[in-house]
Amino acid sequence: MDQSQLKWIADFIWNIADDRLRDVYVRGKYRDVILPFTVLRRLDAVLESSKDAVLERKKFLDQHGVVDQEGALRMAAGQAFYNTSEFTLSRLAASSQGQRLRDNFIDYLDGFSHNVQEILAKFKFRDQIQTLVDANVLGYLIEDFLNPDVNLSLQPALDGDGRIKLPGLDNHGMGTAFEELIRRFNEDNNEEAGEHWTPRDVVKLMAKLLFVPIADRIESGTYTLYDGACGTGGMLTVAEETLLELAASHGKEVSIHLFGQEINPETYAICKADLLLKGEGEEAENIVGGADKSTLSADQFPAREFDFMLSNPPYGKSWKTDLERMGGKAGFNDPRFMVTLDGDPEYKLITRSSDGQLMFLVNKLQKMKHNTPLGSRIALVHNRSALFTGDAGQSESNIRRWAIENDWLEAIIALPLNIFYNTGIATYIWVLTNRKAEHRKGKVQLIDASQWFQPLRRNMGKKNCELSESDIARILEQYLQSPSADDDAAKTMPESKWFNNADFGYWKITVERPLRLESQLKRSAIETLRFASGDEALRSEMYGRWGDALYDQFAKLRPESKPG
Repeated sequence: MDQSQLKWIADFIWNIADDRLRDVYVRGKYRDVILPFTVLRRLDAVLESSKDAVLERKKFLDQHGVVDQEGALRMAAGQAFYNTSEFTLSRLAASSQGQRLRDNFIDYLDGFSHNVQEILAKFKFRDQIQTLVDANVLGYLIEDFLNPDVNLSLQPALDGDGRIKLPGLDNHGMGTAFEELIRRFNEDNNEEAGEHWTPRDVVKLMAKLLFVPIADRIESGTYTLYDGACGTGGMLTVAEETLLELAASHGKEVSIHLFGQEINPETYAICKADLLLKGEGEEAENIVGGADKSTLSADQFPAREFDFMLSNPPYGKSWKTDLERMGGKAGFNDPRFMVTLDGDPEYKLITRSSDGQLMFLVNKLQKMKHNTPLGSRIALVHNRSALFTGDAGQSESNIRRWAIENDWLEAIIALPLNIFYNTGIATYIWVLTNRKAEHRKGKVQLIDASQWFQPLRRNMGKKNCELSESDIARILEQYLQSPSADDDAAKTMPESKWFNNADFGYWKITVERPLRLESQLKRSAIETLRFASGDEALRSEMYGRWGDALYDQFAKLRPESKPG
């Protein structure tokens, strides 16, 4: 199915919201009904052909007292989900309105398998039912989603003569249409967009940074992708598509398994539903989330290591509750954040509780594979404070030191301002790996891509620009350059600079100075000392931390102002 047809399907569903919910919900709440209803209609259409077989299997299992029926019912449905209710949406549309319809609809929902029940629970969809019944729109919504002018089924819709009226909608097409709805709802609700959804152009760049440098080393086989702040799952699915395309272009066949964790219940539900709609039921089981599933305090993959990892973790957001759940700073003992540093085998990497973004970086570095040819590759989005926050000996500085001294930090790319939906601050993509190419060993590359973008015709929240395909290609071109002093290409690319790892490390020096009275030391002598030592040496606190140089070097790339 081509993109115009998928857009038409998304438009059709989008218009249902305007037609039926305008006087029932404020606009920002339309998604609470339309997204779960879209999921229901798709699942209902997919299960339609196997409905009778599932009911027969259910009856047989009950008669024989079988307790664990999950596997048998999935097999009867031919899917990773099923519904054992006598009702379908078509049968509900033919039933009466009011409380009778409400009761039948709840019976229909109760018939779904556990994985669908969890999605509906995270959506809090059942909380909407009475509102829809009281407004007398539940029946109309069911009828709208059953409209014969739109086909959400796998099978083509036929006319009276048996000819194809509407093509079937495969899993990929359904997933694409669903993601388009998510995008529109996120744009329509700008306050939340940046928290739950990373712009597709940024995700494409991150995926290419992960895979393009090692494209010719990818072999046929199985690979794992992980996002510890997966939101609606966009990063995982774009990365999956990118890896599949790249492998195919090199004549390789790869199997990819997705893993994700998300604390926000609704976005977790959207992520899991999206995978179900794409026919990736097994992958959906590897997505975990909910308010009690914080990646920091309740890691759901403690023993797993992953080939590729990417995230846009929350920055500038307190993780005080997580810290308290983990025993506070005094009782903290999570092995992910206890490393060997400065001869201390239990050195704690605990950032200040007001901002936990670098904790997500540590979490990923601890999940790297060290015994495979490709090792692990990581791409994360951070704001500028991750470059310099934390004094010498404090955890933010030590996290940067730990990553750089282990030679894991490969590159940092400065993105344009106003490229995210709810913030205009400076953002950066960090690329890390434990299998650096030979020319990258002992070095870090800084790329200032802040001026490479194309303006949007219409702002989307605070987002007023995007990375075009040519911008992404330009960034990759510089990223793939080798650091050679006599390289003409390097000379003509002032936005890309290479530094030795040691360039980012400083000692903190406390200068003990006697009380300076005019009678003891003349002003001219003070100026002589200042000139000889340098102003910075006379500060009671020098840079003394790993990372300030990261920030300052970006300022040198763009001398008119510091980033952000």
